[in-house]
Amino acid sequence: MSTRPPAPHPAERARTMAANGGRATLLPASEDPSASDKVVPVLHHVHPDGTVSVVLSDDHPLVGAAWQAPRGEVATMVELADQAPVPLREPVRGLLWITGWLRALSDDEARNQAVLVSEDRPDPRLLDVGHGCALLRLEPATMVLADGESTHPIVISEFANATPDPFAEYEAGWLRHLEISHTDVVGALARHLPDELRGGHVRPLGLDRFGLRLRVEAIDADHDIRLAFSHPVSTAAELGTELRRLVGCPFLASRQ
Repeated sequence: MSTRPPAPHPAERARTMAANGGRATLLPASEDPSASDKVVPVLHHVHPDGTVSVVLSDDHPLVGAAWQAPRGEVATMVELADQAPVPLREPVRGLLWITGWLRALSDDEARNQAVLVSEDRPDPRLLDVGHGCALLRLEPATMVLADGESTHPIVISEFANATPDPFAEYEAGWLRHLEISHTDVVGALARHLPDELRGGHVRPLGLDRFGLRLRVEAIDADHDIRLAFSHPVSTAAELGTELRRLVGCPFLASRQ
């Protein structure tokens, strides 16, 4: 029986996706089946506890709906898309859905929330809060993650207790560098692929402390493959050693 290579826990993958930002859209609940348009916020930020700060223009209908709701909040889902850092024909690596109640904030609450967001994500668009833009906060009720590993419900407390992958901040730059400047390395990694996939276009897809992910763009479909490290890594030196091991570097072998 074949076993899947080890991968980060779903809550860790969700925290990493949230930390990377990604593209966010809001899907407000509505009894009108025709009112299904997604809302793209001016700015969004997922906090470590799973709450989501959302900046919308003052005149957006969703802002008015929140203020007019009996409790000042409307049921809404935030969809966060994890985009691959290299240009792929199917660029979305995963989706995180956070469903909860989007609440309108008073002027003082909005200013305090904007300061809280700026501590993690300084962004000049936060200066528009109170000056043409409103800041709302989504209190999460449920989370669901769907990516190349699996589809999982995420317990909010597990999300809050998880930490992003140690290489999340550098992953995009490293993968782009691998794609542009080290096609020979990507080619060497193809030796780990099943025979039936070796004719496809191999692209770097993802990197975390458990391994490297490759996307094989074949004629019939796309296939994602995880190449596991010999053990989870936490430093750049350990990562370099494991990457050389996967490539089959003879200099590494001579130092064993």
